[in-house]
Amino acid sequence: MADRALVLDDFIPYRLSITSNLVSEAVADTYEALFGLTIPEWRLVTVVAEAGGITQQQIGQQTRMDKVTVSRAAIALVERGLMQRHANSEDRRSHLLRLTDDGHTLYASVAPKALDLERRIFAGFSGAEVEQFVAMLRRIDAVTIDLVQESHGGIGDQRPCR
Repeated sequence: MADRALVLDDFIPYRLSITSNLVSEAVADTYEALFGLTIPEWRLVTVVAEAGGITQQQIGQQTRMDKVTVSRAAIALVERGLMQRHANSEDRRSHLLRLTDDGHTLYASVAPKALDLERRIFAGFSGAEVEQFVAMLRRIDAVTIDLVQESHGGIGDQRPCR
């Protein structure tokens, strides 16, 4: 791979971005039509449902979304009555986000649709191929996070909480 010319369509970071955008577009279309949710909003609903209570900063670290995107999604979900902000006893400067009863009901509807979409996307792959793909993605994440930390002098970027 060292002595090859750059061909954008064969450049793996580009391919990852294109594939991610295509999958996100499919998810966005589905969730917008069924639930009126944007991608950042459904990610927040899911992360908060899994965590029980989590700060916006923790959501940003876990999902790799920027602060403004997380904040806008949280505001929208609070305004819709799907999420509430609660005092964070561990850090008075932040709040914990938690789903309301309506938020839990929404999550119970969203989760099966997410799993069905994943099943449909990967229907043409064996279980072993999917497991290998996920393992490779996690390895790519780890290497890339290390590269980012290295370029920032080892400061600031952290591995996702998962």
